[in-house]
Amino acid sequence: MRPNRFYNVIRIGPVRVGSHQDGRGRTKHTAVCTAPGCDFSADYLTRAAAELAARTHRCNPR
Repeated sequence: MRPNRFYNVIRIGPVRVGSHQDGRGRTKHTAVCTAPGCDFSADYLTRAAAELAARTHRCNPR
């Protein structure tokens, strides 16, 4: 099985938003915080939802 290839990646503050195809060929959108110690990451059905999560994310690293 081929690894996920992210495309259309943007950065909003410390959060990166990217799209990828899952194992069944469906498009998924992921938001991931890149700050050290922050474990925020989530998959969304729409690109708009992932970008909204990135804009409203408040980092709370431990």
